[in-house]
Amino acid sequence: MRSSYIAVILSVLAATLPAQTVKETHADEALLEKYHPTPAPKASGSILKKGDRLAICGDSITEQKMYSRIMEDYLTMCVPELQIEVRQYGWSGERAPGFLSRMTNDCLRFKPTVATTCYGMNDHEYKPYEERIGKTYRENSIAIVEAFKANGVRVVQGSPGCVGKMPGWVKTANGTVDDLNLNLCKLRNIGIEIAEKEHARFADVFWPMLTAGVAAQKQYSTNYAIAGGDGVHPGWAGHTVMAYAFLRSLGLDGEVGTFTIDLKRNKMKASKGHQVISEKEGEFSIKSSRYPFCTCVPTAAATANYPACEKDDPTRDNSIRSATTLIPFDQELNRLTLIARNGQSKSYKVTWGSETKTFSAEQSEHGINLAHEFPDNPFCEAFGKVDSAVATKQAYETKQIKQSFRSSEAKGDMEAVAAKTEKEREPLVAAIKDAFAPVTHTLKIVAE
Repeated sequence: MRSSYIAVILSVLAATLPAQTVKETHADEALLEKYHPTPAPKASGSILKKGDRLAICGDSITEQKMYSRIMEDYLTMCVPELQIEVRQYGWSGERAPGFLSRMTNDCLRFKPTVATTCYGMNDHEYKPYEERIGKTYRENSIAIVEAFKANGVRVVQGSPGCVGKMPGWVKTANGTVDDLNLNLCKLRNIGIEIAEKEHARFADVFWPMLTAGVAAQKQYSTNYAIAGGDGVHPGWAGHTVMAYAFLRSLGLDGEVGTFTIDLKRNKMKASKGHQVISEKEGEFSIKSSRYPFCTCVPTAAATANYPACEKDDPTRDNSIRSATTLIPFDQELNRLTLIARNGQSKSYKVTWGSETKTFSAEQSEHGINLAHEFPDNPFCEAFGKVDSAVATKQAYETKQIKQSFRSSEAKGDMEAVAAKTEKEREPLVAAIKDAFAPVTHTLKIVAE
């Protein structure tokens, strides 16, 4: 059973990556065979409703404000019709019991309707698995889920990620990297049991990160660190895998839009969220109020280290685009599709923004994912402005919870501090909405 499950994982990797990157699968099997990953349940339909308030809860990895930022960017710009409000609640060093003790004061007071949790990294204590560790994690994780459910919150039980090396800053760490990952895998499996028992969703962060890390070291470099330079805190690639896991668990369908061109009639139809402004020979102007997810932005628009297109290296672990070569992010979550039919040529040049690519007539008829093929595209600048506003708001949320809510003023009058800080947060929320404006862009398609 275990061998067949690992074989399935490897076949998915083989389908996702270029053919030359998956070699000697027996070596991967030998590496992964030691794990006992329970097959993760798949999301069935979207858990989200219009106007939901999403709480993203976790430890220092969440407090990095990277996967949470990707999620908020995606929910804001790729599915704007849902009008989702997002808050992140990351707290460095936190374990499940720690969040349980503060969730009423810090989280439930804001009346979330959906919550994701990502604990286990600190709970596993950076040592080989012990039943005591699993018991504590299980009991507190169940209590968190049940507390959310008692307040009408739909829950996604997220697994911890993986480690890449022994963290030097954890003085009590012991065992080997394999010992730690085996421990984390056990906590992942416990998370699946909790999700099934509590009728909650499950986000598998651990297994996609582990397998993507194996694939990346084969494809790019043995120095590629999916779990980050310190072995625990990922860069943009690892956080993209995390965001992918959570967004998929929410049941999003990944349809950003479709442009269908009749080449013979020189006419274009656009799906909801996009409007055709003008049509002339092989050139179409479109106004879009729904963005594809952009894996990089212009240098001038890059805030808080978001990857800049001019400098982005997709072979490195600090690249979001790099992660999209390891997991089917664009295929499953980021489809902005161009379909061109009734042409007479064997191939066509497609120009979108400053880039031009050639596609066969068969590819054009089947559908070209513009978001995947053109990472530097006409949406990137606008996307960067929204991301900057999201980064500013999420940074304030850390300050609000960790500083303002723990201040001497809060000890005297918590409700007054909560009200005051919410007023300070309001313009940051408004700035995101103001930054998210329709984008007018041009697609050109010419017979080659």
